[in-house]
Amino acid sequence: MDTNSLFRLDGRIALVTGGSRGIGRMIAAGFIAQGAKVYISSRKADACFAAAEELGPNCVALPQDVSTVAGCQALAAQFAEHEAKLDILVNNAGAAWGEPFEVFPEKGWDKVMDLNVKSPFFLTQALYEPLKAAASRQRPAKVINITSIDGQRLNPWETYSYHASKSALIYLTKRMAARLIRDAINVTSIAPGAFASEMNRAARDHGDAVAQGIPAKRIGVDEDMAGAAIYLASRAGDYVVGETITVDGGLVHAALGTSIDA
Repeated sequence: MDTNSLFRLDGRIALVTGGSRGIGRMIAAGFIAQGAKVYISSRKADACFAAAEELGPNCVALPQDVSTVAGCQALAAQFAEHEAKLDILVNNAGAAWGEPFEVFPEKGWDKVMDLNVKSPFFLTQALYEPLKAAASRQRPAKVINITSIDGQRLNPWETYSYHASKSALIYLTKRMAARLIRDAINVTSIAPGAFASEMNRAARDHGDAVAQGIPAKRIGVDEDMAGAAIYLASRAGDYVVGETITVDGGLVHAALGTSIDA
């Protein structure tokens, strides 16, 4: 039994969408620390290039808007200019929308569902060939969808399309896993709880208050997210297929009537 390299990613090629900030950047930094070469993508080119420079020589920026099928295909074409194989794809780019029920707009559904549900599917489809090229039974390729605990439980806010999209992505992960395992491509997901980010401004701006409603009594830190992603991406996670790992300090599975806004 070789456990010394169990979590290493030496020689692996990864692509992380939404990788210039927040959870995507946490994951990209973790992969790089374990020896991977990581391509990051985000809609804002300046932020993407700046993040890649900060993350070091093993990080390459591929700016692209993946909110459309054309954008997903364009990112896959960009990636193909650099690499023939893709060991790890992290579908992290996402959006949220909150408005009262009475006025919640159609565009709040279209933007969120397109980016949070359609894009992970169509980007994986567009990168199917390089994923297959990297995959083997001895070392599967990995697709990791970033879902959310909001796909597993309600939060106090009126984020109708976000709740629906993350629930859908958790189940889409299972459906994709059932098909892609035939090609030695493992599909899984991570459901984050409260991590400080632009999307989770409550955790970012009021972390101490948010922490009081979490059984672990703290919000998530970079290593919590990187650790879960490294586990799934590395040899340690080679026998995990279709699963959603909840990384939330116990809010979904160990809370006793607590609330994230407590």
